Amino acid sequence: MDYTVELRQVTKRFADVTAVNNISLQVGAGEFFSLLGPSGCGKTTTLRMIAGFEEPTSGDILINSRNVSNKRPYERSVNTVFQNYALFPHLSVAGNIAFGLQRQKVPAPEITGRVDEALDLVRLKGMENRFPRQLSGGQQQRVALARALILHPEVLLLDEPLGALDLKLRKEMQIELKSLQEKVGITFIYVTHDQEEALTMSDRIAVMADGRLAQVGTPEEIYEFPKTGFVAEFIGESNFFSGAVTAVSGEKIEMKTSGGLKLMLRANAGLATGQRVKFSIRPEKFRVQPMDGDSELANRFVGEVTHKIYLGEVIDYIIALSASDRIKVYLKNKRTGDRPAVFAPGDKVLVSWHPDDCVILAE
Repeated sequence: MDYTVELRQVTKRFADVTAVNNISLQVGAGEFFSLLGPSGCGKTTTLRMIAGFEEPTSGDILINSRNVSNKRPYERSVNTVFQNYALFPHLSVAGNIAFGLQRQKVPAPEITGRVDEALDLVRLKGMENRFPRQLSGGQQQRVALARALILHPEVLLLDEPLGALDLKLRKEMQIELKSLQEKVGITFIYVTHDQEEALTMSDRIAVMADGRLAQVGTPEEIYEFPKTGFVAEFIGESNFFSGAVTAVSGEKIEMKTSGGLKLMLRANAGLATGQRVKFSIRPEKFRVQPMDGDSELANRFVGEVTHKIYLGEVIDYIIALSASDRIKVYLKNKRTGDRPAVFAPGDKVLVSWHPDDCVILAE
């Protein structure tokens, strides 16, 4: 793969605080790459170093194989879209979009043509004479994107650009933003703390924690195969079990949880009898049936529903499998007409899951 951006052992310290700690990653050409993590994890600092607003304490940043670690922002072929959009209130839509080209002293006829193309690209044709105060939040974001893209950067950096939008508009803009990126073919590096945003738009995701990379992979890899408890908990929701291995036969592992459940999981890890194990299961992986049901799955237990949370298309259940083993389960709401929900608090149920759905986590 051709890399547009490379970080090689990059560290950033502010006085005695290490914001980014020795991270290395590669972002492919034309890739939508997200930096995801909670507040204070180092994702925005990483973006600012790529942009040139912060200089690494150590390590190298390369853009298209050129070391730009000590280059100023205007010396890098990157552009940044911020959460507040930073539009000029006294300039029209067209004026905002044309600003960078005017600074570069591009001839006026070329500016006019490129502004028209940019307006078409972000679906703002006919609004070129409006001012930012006359636009919705989504329209302002499109102006900011057009202003950045018109300069034809090699990399577009986006620092939580959807954060100021309401939920419905944010979901719509996620699809639009990914479609726009595919259309222009530019490498996007996107900072967010919103797991759904990252999963929806990204080709790959870097999950950050405490200034380090916790895991890098595709949305499916990150969600289905988290490597640590932090990743499993931060991306979506997970149920966690811990216990000791009681028997190992090839890839078949039997264990007993701290709550006394004897169950089976499958892994390629070199686990040995007596070894402590922690693993996770996503809430949607469980099969829940009435007590007169049957399951061919290896892990089958009787549980009691303790809570039911109605969320419309999904119903959340909390089910006790033992005194200390409680699980959260997501079930699709298949209610038809007056038929009542399947389970209620106090119901005894048969809970089962496949060994492959147990993901062993690094301690």
